[in-house]
Amino acid sequence: MIAELVCSAVALVLYVNTLGADFCYDDSRAIKTNQDLLPETPWLNIFYDDFWGTLLTHSGSHKSFRPLCTLSFRFNYALGGLEPRGYHLANVALHGAVTGLFAGAARRLLGRSCWALLAGLLFAAHPVHTEAVAGVVGRADVGAALFFLLALRCYAQHCALRDAGGGWRGWAWLGACLASSLASMLWKEQGVTALAVAALYDVFVVHRLKLPQLFTLVIRRRNLHLLLSVFLLAAWGVVLLAFRLYWMGNKPPNFSNSDNPAADSPSLLTRTLTFLYLPAANAWLLLCPDTLSFDWSMDALPLVRSLADPRNLHTAAFYAALLVLGWSGLGLPFRPAPPARGKESNGKAHHPAVTNGKPATNGHGHHGSDQEHGSSESEHPPGLENGTKKPTQPPGASLPTTENVLVFSLGLMVVPFLPATNLFFYVGFVVAERVLYIPSMGFCLLVAVAMRALYVRLRRRSCKSLVLYLGAALVLLFGIKTVLRNQDWQNEEMLYRSGITVNPAKAWGNLGNVLKNQGKMAEAERAYRNALYYRRNMADMLYNLGLLLQENNKFSEALHYYKLAIGSRPTLASAYLNTGIILMNQGRGEEAKRTFLTCADIPDENLKDPHAHKSSVTSCLYNLGKLLHEQGHQEEALSVFKEAIQKMPKQFAPQSLYNMMGEAYMRLSKLAEAEHWYRESLRAKPDHIPAHLTYGKLLAMTGQKAEAERYFLKAIQLDPTKGNCYMHYVIIPSNCENSERSPVCVVRRIPHY
Repeated sequence: MIAELVCSAVALVLYVNTLGADFCYDDSRAIKTNQDLLPETPWLNIFYDDFWGTLLTHSGSHKSFRPLCTLSFRFNYALGGLEPRGYHLANVALHGAVTGLFAGAARRLLGRSCWALLAGLLFAAHPVHTEAVAGVVGRADVGAALFFLLALRCYAQHCALRDAGGGWRGWAWLGACLASSLASMLWKEQGVTALAVAALYDVFVVHRLKLPQLFTLVIRRRNLHLLLSVFLLAAWGVVLLAFRLYWMGNKPPNFSNSDNPAADSPSLLTRTLTFLYLPAANAWLLLCPDTLSFDWSMDALPLVRSLADPRNLHTAAFYAALLVLGWSGLGLPFRPAPPARGKESNGKAHHPAVTNGKPATNGHGHHGSDQEHGSSESEHPPGLENGTKKPTQPPGASLPTTENVLVFSLGLMVVPFLPATNLFFYVGFVVAERVLYIPSMGFCLLVAVAMRALYVRLRRRSCKSLVLYLGAALVLLFGIKTVLRNQDWQNEEMLYRSGITVNPAKAWGNLGNVLKNQGKMAEAERAYRNALYYRRNMADMLYNLGLLLQENNKFSEALHYYKLAIGSRPTLASAYLNTGIILMNQGRGEEAKRTFLTCADIPDENLKDPHAHKSSVTSCLYNLGKLLHEQGHQEEALSVFKEAIQKMPKQFAPQSLYNMMGEAYMRLSKLAEAEHWYRESLRAKPDHIPAHLTYGKLLAMTGQKAEAERYFLKAIQLDPTKGNCYMHYVIIPSNCENSERSPVCVVRRIPHY
């Protein structure tokens, strides 16, 4: 228990410096603009929308069904709104809990030794976790890991009670395991792999079977309890996957070329070589997390296009290492091994475990010279453990052998990573550090097992001490790197600057947005142009540069970049919108009309953010109706305004649209309808100044001068510097006895009017 507490405490301390961080990168879309977090949104919407707030069955949905994570964000919002500290505190607390659970799991595999502590500390300090913990959206991975480990713990209890004749209690723990795996999947899709890892635990840790024995077990139907448990795990996994596929509309998500360039490559060789290389690149991030980035899309990792690419050597080395480790752990020796007297278990020799009444020997025992802390198998005669005679033990009662832990560690590292390999379906990223949060558990166990094996085989005390010092140094280096990397996640500017060396196009483009929001227009323009230097066809960057130029009154150049953006992505509605606005302001009404109409006809199918698209389409229709209104075509304008209301998304602010509806009805002398829409505008936004003025004008026309005066005075109160408020007010003849309230007196009291 002390090891678990120590590891949890280290995890908390290392991430304390993230508590003051802001929302960064994907946090904006998942939290700041996600309608599912708002109290007025029915909470059941969470179970029908994806992680980003888009309907799961929509063709443009990311299909990331993570309702428990979104629900946790909603709780954060209810407690503290959009204050980032609460969100970061929850992430750090979850990471501390996961670290404690993992340290406990390592203790059950490696015993109460320094090696279990080493595995826990490596997990607490590993720098690859910074994206999952310091980035708020990474909570999906951390939450999934929490229930992933709970599922394994419940299954371990099931195995212990099942093999000891625990009756219904053992099967109750299996039910808890299945429920935990469901919860893990509802945090993130990767969580369903807990079922496969639990099966590996039962086969290779509890029963300590080797591959030949496993085949015999299946063929001869031995150990029916084991087969039944594994069958139930597999059946539940099939049910969860079928439900997951059905709930997301029986369709895989669509991703852009920049998200996963290899998936879009027409060359089978390029796709194959690149997809084979990506796991090796991820393994290198676990082994040497020196270069980390917030985003690895686009050309951050260039495609492997030919067999002559030197990165194929990395791929070959990676799979060769996996093969050697797997071969050793599965009991498939390279050459026949001499008879062994016992098995190594946590560096100590034990009497062979008994399975089905027969010794579970496999020819991979260790000789008495293998020692740990001065202990050898000569200290424990057959049938004795820790100096006490014990009866025959059920499977899994003693610590598993090095080979057993080795194969389980490999499974824990590989199986949860399989969904990200593009093996079963294409994913929307090239490399994502937060996806390595659960697989890193297997890596940390592998490192601890390797260092323990090295320690046991060394004879000199100085060499043994050196191994311990190396383990401590590795934890220290990882911890320092984690603290330093957390600094990059303090705000978006620091994060994007840190990613320039890895993904310059994405980093410069996002940095330009930050600098623009800071009012640093010249620096923002340079950042956008730098992004386009590395990737010329980025529609978002072309649009952002055009928007900046438009705000600086460089309209001709802005139009040029909007047209380039539309050429790169013909469905970019916001580019059509701003193109039409510039054309309208330049008096090119017919061109503006055509542009707005083209925008209005763009469907939202297969779009990454359909909500933003619908907002842009609604704005296009609003501006088209406004143009028709100014040209005197009131009936056409009303038709366009009504279409805008039909297409308007929930997050669209409708006050200006409603006010223009009122204006059009005013021109048609339909005063009752005009009044209705003016009131709707004020209901949508009570401080909307144009609606106060237009409604006041309507009241003045109908002889309700006192009411009109009230609305004009409210408009003046909202913005005393706005001249047209006074112009509307002055046209009302004074009908009150108090000369101090007369329009002329009011105007005279305004300074510099």
